[in-house]
Amino acid sequence: MKAVLTIAGSDSSGGAGIQADMKTICSHQLFAESVVTALTAQNTTGVYGVEEVEPAFVAQQIDVVFDDIRPDAVKVGMVSSPAIVRAIADGLRRHEAAHIVVDPVMVATSGSALIASEAVDALVAHLFPLAEVITPNISEAEVLAGMAIACPEDVQRAAELIAERCVAATATVPDFADSDAPVPAIMIKGGHGVGEPDAADDYLRLAHGEHIWLRGPRIETCNTHGTGCSLSSAIACNLAQGFAVDVAVREAKAYVAGALADGLDLGRGSGPLNHMWRYGPVPC
Repeated sequence: MKAVLTIAGSDSSGGAGIQADMKTICSHQLFAESVVTALTAQNTTGVYGVEEVEPAFVAQQIDVVFDDIRPDAVKVGMVSSPAIVRAIADGLRRHEAAHIVVDPVMVATSGSALIASEAVDALVAHLFPLAEVITPNISEAEVLAGMAIACPEDVQRAAELIAERCVAATATVPDFADSDAPVPAIMIKGGHGVGEPDAADDYLRLAHGEHIWLRGPRIETCNTHGTGCSLSSAIACNLAQGFAVDVAVREAKAYVAGALADGLDLGRGSGPLNHMWRYGPVPC
């Protein structure tokens, strides 16, 4: 059985973060492993507290996972401080991790901030050069690119600007020895709305500059808690199983669309997805 490691924050409500990642991995019939970077007190209505894990303990978790059940892919989610970013990057380089997907989580679905502003530069400098795929949403892409995004042309321009930042970072942080990709693939998620109001179109810039629009209808639901976490984890699952990046992303998009469309309705706020939708209806 292939194994996938998630490095992210814990969501006490179970809808996002480590919990959503592990549900996604298990739904793909892979073995789920975890490194916790932070504890959050949150539910579907918001984030009410965050306790960071000491960077040295984050590093120790990474070491013991790789020393025993080596993951075939790694998803990195919530990392709230530069010190934790560096601990993760050092650990992944130390163990020559493969198939790394970085989801630059900045704000929860509820609108609560999840990362210190200075940690964004650390993400770009230390984790992006190690990634095979990064998955910012529209608002995250605006921060990373330093520009507003209001139309599909803006999405493509933002992806190029993010790629330029990645190239600059790669010049100072060595790539893995077996990697010839100058930058990671960049998937800008369109679920936050740009272009057609009834569409949820994602944009994928592959490592060597090819670009693909991944078209899809918008699924009308307010229950989107953990959507980005689940998508990036699904991409990591598909990479672990040997899919090419474009196929891995397409399959992950289809998985999340099904989890949204299933219509799970829990909580008083933005509820979670049904990660197990492929296995039949939820019992009444």
